[in-house]
Amino acid sequence: MLKKIAIVGSVGLPASYGGWETLVDHLTKRLEGKFEFTVFCSAKKYEKKMRTYNGAALEYINLDANGAQSIVYDLVSMLKAIRFADVIVVLGVSGCIFLPIIKLISNKKIIVNIDGLEWRRAKWGRFAKWFLKKSEAAAVRSADVVVVDNQAIQSYVETQYRRSGALIAYGADHAVARSMSAAAREKYSFSDKRYAFKVCRIEPENNLDIILSCFETYTGIDLVIIGNWNNSIYGENLRKKYEHLAHVYLLDPIYHPETLNEIRSNCHVYIHGHSAGGTNPSLVEAMYLGLPIAYFDCDFNRYTTHDAGLSFSNPDELMNLLASTDDVAFAAIGLKMKVLADEFYTWDRIAKQYAELF
Repeated sequence: MLKKIAIVGSVGLPASYGGWETLVDHLTKRLEGKFEFTVFCSAKKYEKKMRTYNGAALEYINLDANGAQSIVYDLVSMLKAIRFADVIVVLGVSGCIFLPIIKLISNKKIIVNIDGLEWRRAKWGRFAKWFLKKSEAAAVRSADVVVVDNQAIQSYVETQYRRSGALIAYGADHAVARSMSAAAREKYSFSDKRYAFKVCRIEPENNLDIILSCFETYTGIDLVIIGNWNNSIYGENLRKKYEHLAHVYLLDPIYHPETLNEIRSNCHVYIHGHSAGGTNPSLVEAMYLGLPIAYFDCDFNRYTTHDAGLSFSNPDELMNLLASTDDVAFAAIGLKMKVLADEFYTWDRIAKQYAELF
């Protein structure tokens, strides 16, 4: 009889673009037939509600999986899951404030992936940060297994809570390199030039201000950034300040993966500004595509790239590395990134690590 695994905390399946959803998609796909999965899904995000996907049963909760409703969304999902599951996998900590109570009324094995120290993100107000920190503490202290996706978070958990975390990163081999199509070349004027590229949520911890400040004066290559500029005052202000630059392209989100990969695959260098979130899916995807990486200098990014990329911490450092690194050196960095991704960031490896925990 197959062990029953319930997955709580993602938006659900089929996966839209998002780290949790991509993880759930690949776990259920690669472990189909080895475990009996149930994935809890946000009914508000799916007009068509499928009963199964990748062999996993889908159960819908009429709440949003993100924002304030995520707390109740996770709680309701966990209360339903303890009725049938042998193992409950909780992605993120927002609903884990209730985990001590869940453990009191159930002896089911609970695995929590605490993600990237969510409470540190600049977008949260004081109360949200306090709540998320409390939820993180409840998750780490109450879970049977704590999953961390980066050695820096593993060290944090050991220091802060005196617990060891199971280190499991993310896969990236779903990212497919694509040549620039004729349609893309016609649509994007930068396509026949050398350009730096970044795709991300437009948030302060992704250091867009540092990157854009560099390109305000550095014109050696173009810059292309894809993100949700209109979702915050921070993004709107950055766009107003820098969109006049002829060599800078600030594009709205592109949800068509083929188009995104055409632009990403053909960049001269991938600039990764993230300073929070542990092992970022966008970084390991860029590594798997064999792109040269210039990353913001923090523990998360150093561990992910095994110190093999180029690092910067201010606009001048970024400008200097762009100006002083020749094509041969960039190519060598891209090759090293690909070798690392092939070894550490494949979904078969990640699924096997989760299967061992299950």
